[in-house]
Amino acid sequence: MKIEIDQHSGFCFGVVYAIEKAEKILNAGQPLYCLGDLVHNNLEMHRLEKKGLITITHQQFEQMHNTTVLIRAHGEPPSTYEIARKNNIQLIDATCPVVLRLQKRVKEASTTNQQIIIFGKKGHAEVNGLIGQVNGKALVINSIEELDKIDLHQPITVFSQTTQSPHKYKEIIEELKKRMAAIGTLQLLNYTNSICRQVSSRDKELRSFAQSHDIILFVSGKQSSNGKALYEVCKSVNPRSYFISEEAEINTEWLSNIESIGICGATSTPMWLMKHIAEYLKKLIS
Repeated sequence: MKIEIDQHSGFCFGVVYAIEKAEKILNAGQPLYCLGDLVHNNLEMHRLEKKGLITITHQQFEQMHNTTVLIRAHGEPPSTYEIARKNNIQLIDATCPVVLRLQKRVKEASTTNQQIIIFGKKGHAEVNGLIGQVNGKALVINSIEELDKIDLHQPITVFSQTTQSPHKYKEIIEELKKRMAAIGTLQLLNYTNSICRQVSSRDKELRSFAQSHDIILFVSGKQSSNGKALYEVCKSVNPRSYFISEEAEINTEWLSNIESIGICGATSTPMWLMKHIAEYLKKLIS
């Protein structure tokens, strides 16, 4: 049986950058706190915690003083930096450069009296950081049904969370165009493609990969927004795609009457985990 790991899957450069920053400090034996999970993958988090990484909440962060805290790739709102200044907290800022650029664009758009619309997941760390740039004055939507909340007679600027599905974002924009054209306000619509190129390219690559195997094992943490979006890409072209977080979730019935297995994952899925699952499968079918 052929078992193949998608070489385009695994950590994006933003996550790699954040983990490298964390490990540099941890390997030096220094204590390090991280504001929220550094990566949305429980097994990778356990590995980092064994090295000494301590994950804290925003409530805990507000009570801390004179320590070092890592800001993960998702980014943070301006209020986090203000708390750090007041409490003498040294920040190790690992915000992804793509997210930083988007934060700047959202802030700039707010100065033009636009309705700021963000296509993304409510409550997600990146989204919280984005709406923090405009003091919460932004509308977060995640479906076409939620477009009813927008005043189509006023200027609108639409952004997307960097890890959202390019296909779904395109659907949102096309529907907005249709509705605004119908009432003669299309000229009031502004939008920008703020999805990370590394994420958007995976959409196309995954479709090809998923079609080339009998079954797909998509490996991701269940809390990963990017994981859910990319899994749906696989599922759309290969109905025999299965979402798993670890080897224990593999159902042996999936392996009947097949000749090839494809293993892929989210931008928060470590390559070592996909390799581990591949080795487990080899032993399972030998």
